[in-house]
Amino acid sequence: RYGIFERCRELVEAGYDVRQPDKENVTLLHWAAINNRIDLVKYYISKGAIVDQLGGDLNSTPLHWATRQGHLSMVVQLMKFGADPSLIDGEGCSCVHLAAQFGHTSIVAYLIAKSQDVDMMDQNGMTPLMWASYRTHSVDPTRLLLTFNVSVNLGDKYHKNTALHWAVLAGNTTVISLLLDAGANVDSQNIKGETPLDLAKQRKNVWMVNHLQEARQAKGYDSPSFLKRLKADKEFRQKVMLGTPFLVIWLVGFIADLNIDSWLIKGLLYVGVWVVVQFLSKSFFDHSMHSALPLGIYLATKFWMYMTWFFWFWNDQETHLSFVFVHLPFLINSVALFYNFGKSWKSDPGIIKATEEQKKKTIVELAETGSLDLSIFCSTCLIRKPVRSKHCAVCNRCIAKFDHHCPWVGNCVGSGNHRYFMGYLFFLLCMIIWMIYGCISYWRIHCETSYVKDGFWTYITQIATCSPWMFWMFLNSIFHFMWVAVLLMCQMYQIACLGITTNERMNARRYKHFKVTTTSIESPFNHGCVRNIIDFFELRCCGLFRPVIVDWTRQYTIDYDQTSGSGYQLV
Repeated sequence: RYGIFERCRELVEAGYDVRQPDKENVTLLHWAAINNRIDLVKYYISKGAIVDQLGGDLNSTPLHWATRQGHLSMVVQLMKFGADPSLIDGEGCSCVHLAAQFGHTSIVAYLIAKSQDVDMMDQNGMTPLMWASYRTHSVDPTRLLLTFNVSVNLGDKYHKNTALHWAVLAGNTTVISLLLDAGANVDSQNIKGETPLDLAKQRKNVWMVNHLQEARQAKGYDSPSFLKRLKADKEFRQKVMLGTPFLVIWLVGFIADLNIDSWLIKGLLYVGVWVVVQFLSKSFFDHSMHSALPLGIYLATKFWMYMTWFFWFWNDQETHLSFVFVHLPFLINSVALFYNFGKSWKSDPGIIKATEEQKKKTIVELAETGSLDLSIFCSTCLIRKPVRSKHCAVCNRCIAKFDHHCPWVGNCVGSGNHRYFMGYLFFLLCMIIWMIYGCISYWRIHCETSYVKDGFWTYITQIATCSPWMFWMFLNSIFHFMWVAVLLMCQMYQIACLGITTNERMNARRYKHFKVTTTSIESPFNHGCVRNIIDFFELRCCGLFRPVIVDWTRQYTIDYDQTSGSGYQLV
């Protein structure tokens, strides 16, 4: 129990039989396994201990004991000595069932990677997914099992409950969401003819009832009304969330621009807009609004800005905007903006990919080298995480050289699209500046203003009254100018001066390769301002520069250059 190796060896050498169980039928190997005494396990087995000896109240093997305690290193060691993880204990469970019950995700991963059937049933007909759904109130190991393409809709041997039934019985709301997203059948019946929804109603759990009913409606069950069918249509909800900002931005400017003197009428119209937005948000907005809505706001704002430019400024002879010096550069800038936005939005940000065989091989290698921990292993993607990578909770994928998930482009920013994102910010800032210039030029010609005479606030009143729509576009431009300028400056500072990403700057203390003080972050990736810029943007300038190009999807360790203190070598 206590791992006093020398005393144990003395007793064994003096003649104690390593196979001799104690009064509870527990052997020395069991005690060493449950307390993770690897050196003792090696010694006992060398002295003839039986690796799969059954013992204890649960009639378990040492491997069962190590699994229950979550000792991955001991599980690996015992299996190297030939321990059989498919043997069942006194409760009828094999090791993979125990690991799932107790939430030992790394052991579940290792056992499956070592060819244990992901859908293996114990003597009660329960699969690992069913046990995880019933016993473990966290995303893992359920999420990991789903990644291994487990059969979601299997029923157990005696009750015919699916994993979704068991999750409802346990009130496991976290797992219920995962199972529904994975396509669990909400209409499957157990031996009593009960569906998961019936069980949720019996327990009077409003959250579970609502989610299961929504899942049924999404599949076209219950003959829902036309509105309910629209609410259940994920693609339609996405379109509503993206389209709402287009409608709202137009209505705010349109109502303000109406030739109506009564602000009471306009106020009532604005109340109507608010009511419509409330109806749309409550009916069609879901958890994905945090991604869809900012993208919709960006697209809508730019759309109406371009409409304003082409319908108000382009053919306005009085404003005297030069085609060569204003309109043409604006068009060229717009082409560059659309290109960089499209690449930021739709291109691969650096997704780390692997086949199922590669994933299993990685799990075994990491486990057998004692490295299967969440700092370098992603339990969702089942891959070894390269240095500087991170799993994005929004996209549910691992991104190489992860910077952040940007709602304004609806994508992650990583090694694959970070340069395009910087181009997008730069050209967007230029476009906004042009828009502000266009508004000011329009006011100068079309509005009677007296800024010098009457002051700032009177001037604001004059331009807002002269053209409310133009003033509304100007306010939108100012708002976007502020966040774009701040974001662009922060990004350039991190890239050029620090040599780190946004994620690394915010979470530097989590990573061992950064030296963090109260005032600074010392990064092994910082090679000086000029070299950082050359490498990041891959500048060559007709061969004058030679950027160091790194494939961040395949870099796993950092070897520091101790002589220079600043250089590094990636392996």
